[in-house]
This record gives sequence, structure tokens and C-alpha cells, in this order.
Amino acid sequence: MAGLVRITYYPVKGCAGVTLTEAAVTPTGLTDDRRYAVADENGDLRWQGADPLLALVAPELLDGELTLRFPGHEPVRAGRDDVDAWLTRVLGRPSRLIRPPAGNHGRLHVVSRASLDDLNARLTAAGSDPLPMNRFRPNLVVDGWDVPHTEDEASVLTVGGVELALTERTVRCAVTMVDQETGRKAGPEPLRTLAGHRRADGGVVFGAYFRVLRPGKVSVGDEVRVRA
Repeated sequence: MAGLVRITYYPVKGCAGVTLTEAAVTPTGLTDDRRYAVADENGDLRWQGADPLLALVAPELLDGELTLRFPGHEPVRAGRDDVDAWLTRVLGRPSRLIRPPAGNHGRLHVVSRASLDDLNARLTAAGSDPLPMNRFRPNLVVDGWDVPHTEDEASVLTVGGVELALTERTVRCAVTMVDQETGRKAGPEPLRTLAGHRRADGGVVFGAYFRVLRPGKVSVGDEVRVRA
């Protein structure tokens, strides 16, 4: 039986994720996922491919109040402290916290352990180190599928009482080269290895995006069923 083994949401787009044991799934995705983002002085969103230190910005959203933490700095509270000056200081570039338009995200990113195991086997065979799941920043991690990339072919996933419909495979970018523990960017893995066997949809793909057909609640341990 395949099951849900990890749930992660990202209160601030591009920053560190928060792991949960259960979460509400609304028609637009996990509650508060990508509720905030970090923008530059022109209003363009910052992303880890250009600003890998975003990986070390750790958000906590509690009772509607957002707190940000970064190694070696005092925490900052949005709405009470000068969060824009704090972000500018820790990232080393002019930055500000924004609320993206409603519906900016609205999808869940699903990756299976079988897919990661297959990739890591290829990486180690080529002399590279295996990578942790957080390199790929999924919302839901599924374990128990025998075949890698089952998420690519599942037109509908049922997770507990929630139903999700496949929208597209996830085209990967330079963010996968950022170590989420150190905020350092290196390469060329995993993109080099993925390019050798996972080229599709105009890039290299790993994982899949799903939209919500039936909202509800998901919990670690929920059975995950596939309808092809």
C-alpha cells in the first residue's frame, strides 16, 4: 500500500518549508502555501536560483502572524518589525515581503520516494552524492510505489478523503542545485543526470503538479490511491 509520508508547505515562496503531520487542503491547495513572497526593488519575485540564501529564511506562520528566522540574526515579525530592512540585510540585496495575488499558486507538488531512489541510484553510479528530498521542494511525498515516476501517470490521486488531478509534470530549474541546509548553490547535479533520461515538456522533469478536485484534510500515514 502506498502512503503519504511527508507534508510540507511554504509560507513564503522560495524560502524554507514547514513540515506538518496533517494539513487542510483547500480548493487552491494547502492552506497558506506560498501566502507570501519576497520581491526585489522592482517588484519581481526573488527565487533561489538567483538568491540561494532564501533557503535559510525559515518562516513560521502562527495564528496569522508571520515570523522569519535566519542564522545569526534576530527573528523578525511581519507587521510589527521592519521586515523589509531585515530581508535586505540577510539576503544582501534590496528586498521586501509581499502578498502575491490570490490564486498565484493553487497547486500541490507531489514527488515519490521511488522517483528519488531511482535518481539517487543514477547519481551514485556516476560518482555523485545522493540528494535529499528537500532539493525538490514537494508538498506531498508518497512512499510505497514500486515504479519510479508513478506520479507522472496518475490522472487522479486519492489521499485520505482528498482527490487531486494531474495537471503537468514539474519542469526543474536551478533551484534543485541549491543545498537547502547551507543556502549554497552548486552544480551541475541533479540537472545533468535528469537531462539524460527525463527530458520532456521543454525541459527536464521530476515530480508532478496536481490541482484539487475534492478538498479536505491529509495526514501522514494516509493511503494514496492512483487512478490512471
